[in-house]
Amino acid sequence: MDTSKIVGEKIKALREDKSISIEELAQRSGLAIEQIERIENNIDIPSLAPLIKIARVLGVRLGTFLDDQDEIGPVVCRKKEAKDAISFSNNAIHSRKHMEYHSLSKSKADRHMEPFIIDVMSTEDSDFVLSSHEGEEFIMVMEGVMEISYGKNTYLLEEGDSIYYDSIVPHHVHAYEGQAAKILAVVYTPI
Repeated sequence: MDTSKIVGEKIKALREDKSISIEELAQRSGLAIEQIERIENNIDIPSLAPLIKIARVLGVRLGTFLDDQDEIGPVVCRKKEAKDAISFSNNAIHSRKHMEYHSLSKSKADRHMEPFIIDVMSTEDSDFVLSSHEGEEFIMVMEGVMEISYGKNTYLLEEGDSIYYDSIVPHHVHAYEGQAAKILAVVYTPI
């Protein structure tokens, strides 16, 4: 199964299970009805910001959309066993797969942090839109160069550099000058 389709299916199932209409989800999340329908029907590939807003309305962790199972104890993630990736857009004007997220904790129950290794695809696109959501983010560049727009500032991060910020401030993360990159990202979202 295409793992990018799992997210839309889980959102729809959770919404229906909680007897929340698309209209109510849209109103409470601040997202457009059409956007939610397109996400649920796997037409649009969302960025993390709308997923976090949807998760808050549904009363679940962001990781609920990515989980396979729930493990209460520590979770060990081995490189040789990590196969699945979920592709999300990079919050450009037009929805395109720009980032492949490899979850490092998808079987951990009751977590508030979401650690990922993210492969950032090369792209010529420059129509990125800043987004914001409650929480905090930590990013460390493993390969390549990343450009982080944060509020009115822009930061260039090279291999080994990191940034930690409040994600309520409008921000955007993308590879510098369209080159591919790889980052370690940890997203904290309060429930």
